[in-house]
Amino acid sequence: MSRGTKHKFFENITVIDIAEEGKGVGKADDFVLFIDKAIPGDVADVQVFRSKKNFGEGKITELKKPSEYRVEAFCGHFGTCGGCKWQHMTYEAQLKFKQKAVADALSRLAKIDVSGMLPIVPSPADKYYRNKLEFTFSNKRWLYDGESRDNEQLNMDALGFHIPGRFDKILDINHCYLQAEPSNSLRNSIREFVLQHGYSFYDLKQHTGALRNLIIRTSSTGEIMVVVVFAYATEEEVSKLMGYLETEFRQITSLLYIINQKKNDTIFDQDVLAWKGPEYIYEEMPSPHGVIKFRIGPKSFYQTNSIQALKLYEITRDFAGFTGNELVYDLYTGAGTIANFVAGHVREVVGVEYVPSAIEDAKINSAINNISNTKFYAGDMKDVLSAEFVAEHGKPDVIITDPPRAGMHPDVVARLMEIESPKIVYVSCNAATQARDLQVLKEKYDTVVIQPVDMFPHTQHVENVVLLTLKQVLTSTESTPSTESTPSTESTESTPSTESTPSTPSTPSTPSTPSEI
Repeated sequence: MSRGTKHKFFENITVIDIAEEGKGVGKADDFVLFIDKAIPGDVADVQVFRSKKNFGEGKITELKKPSEYRVEAFCGHFGTCGGCKWQHMTYEAQLKFKQKAVADALSRLAKIDVSGMLPIVPSPADKYYRNKLEFTFSNKRWLYDGESRDNEQLNMDALGFHIPGRFDKILDINHCYLQAEPSNSLRNSIREFVLQHGYSFYDLKQHTGALRNLIIRTSSTGEIMVVVVFAYATEEEVSKLMGYLETEFRQITSLLYIINQKKNDTIFDQDVLAWKGPEYIYEEMPSPHGVIKFRIGPKSFYQTNSIQALKLYEITRDFAGFTGNELVYDLYTGAGTIANFVAGHVREVVGVEYVPSAIEDAKINSAINNISNTKFYAGDMKDVLSAEFVAEHGKPDVIITDPPRAGMHPDVVARLMEIESPKIVYVSCNAATQARDLQVLKEKYDTVVIQPVDMFPHTQHVENVVLLTLKQVLTSTESTPSTESTPSTESTESTPSTESTPSTPSTPSTPSTPSEI
């Protein structure tokens, strides 16, 4: 091991683990290294480019010995694009480390016994599995090595994904393995057309330019939605591009556009204008009660891996063990996908969601499926889920909660403790925040089943479903100690593992390139 003066340099570092953000973890004495594109089992020389007292972020300068899990990346954009960061790892290894990440989070943060955790559910497809991608137009294309900014002939326009950590730089994407055709041909044809016709691409700093974003949604029904987001385009520019898409891509069933001249890219408060077809497409899911249809608009939230979404909802339903007479609260219901999926198995579902437009989608999804036993309410969860709300609707037999990555607000967790529903099914896209909430809930709830689900192959992201049941309060004559009442502090006294060392100095997060993962 040797160290430079300005930046630390380490030789022959063995990668021993993977951090929450997907980087490899190595150690040099007590100094922890988070290493880009490193895989457990790699032995490498590492150059640190960002350093704190006890840890640093680095990159491999020379791979001395490759891990047994290492494979050749299949995408030409790997290493620059922020998506599919694990494609240089076998899929079997990805599943192994995702399973471990969930187990580590729940055991270390929530002090939960994970010995009975079920094996992770793999994705049947590890490529072209997404039903939605969003691309950005920019006049600040990311330049590769060998390209000179001084070259006046250089085309600086790009249509693609944000570079991690560089909001103003866009990687021009030629082929993406996340979404099936016609996604690639659509994007590439649009780029070629607008370049030929002199359209200006958006300037992310100056907030100028005609073209801003491109959203492509597909569904299992074969329907295709294309949304072009313009900024400062003329009517002629809008008409010319939309007319081209209508003529050249007749398979598009919903062709829409938006004029967004705000400083940010969010479209939830923007008007959607229809050029051709309806403002929505449909997704379908099989169920024991027949096929359930979900109407998806340009602003709708819907799980981006349709096949695994079905599996996730089936697990949620099965964990709840419905008998047909349950009152269910579906918290963070979104467009009511879980609520409508389980409605045929229960007496009534009450869904709550912060976004009013999502609640409207949820109601529509109930209506088109002739589902009459659902009710939906919009509002901040910590305000809506009050004692008065429970008194009005009744104490739930089952609570399903599927919060965003930040987890549940502490007031919501406290409210669940007060409600004391017999069962809680907690669906999470972030095992760390799920563990934080479970650490509180375990005072009154036992963890019965844990089931990770891989929704996003070649990324570090993983969904996890946990079934909780209310602890039985024993009388003084029944309070003989059981095996499961062993103090949970035992798990905290185990030998510290390498993954717990960097729990505080986590590496800075960067925006995921393909959205909603």
